[in-house]
Amino acid sequence: MRRRPSSAAAPARGFTLLEVLVSLLVFSLGVLALVAIQATATRMATDARERSTATFLADQLLARMLISDPHAAADFNHRPSGSTACSPSGPPSSNAVVSGWLGEVAAQLPNAPEGQQQVRVDAATGLVTVRLCWQNGNEAPRYLTVTNQVQWQLP
Repeated sequence: MRRRPSSAAAPARGFTLLEVLVSLLVFSLGVLALVAIQATATRMATDARERSTATFLADQLLARMLISDPHAAADFNHRPSGSTACSPSGPPSSNAVVSGWLGEVAAQLPNAPEGQQQVRVDAATGLVTVRLCWQNGNEAPRYLTVTNQVQWQLP
């Protein structure tokens, strides 16, 4: 019985350590990309929920104004001066409806103090502008402005 010389190469079987490490690296990058996509999706879903809540709150105030006494329209003004979002100026509203509504805003939106919210009422034209401002953690403040024509019902 003769043996073959050992110089003949045997066919390679299995994976080398380098191939396993490269495949592990590719898999890890894929998992990291999925985690980044999930984080972005969560952030966008949170932003959409907060904008929806802000829209609902603005609509609530407009509805409450619609059924209120039209002669008290100017009382709904809350920090009506200033055009920069999230830093209005002027006196706060003394209207009980607005005060209650500001409490709801603070309860439903993150970091939404009453001093950053603005309600402007032009009693002559019925034009009402509601600007809501809130902030998530260290992110830039977000705001929503809703302008509507309110036609008060005269008694």
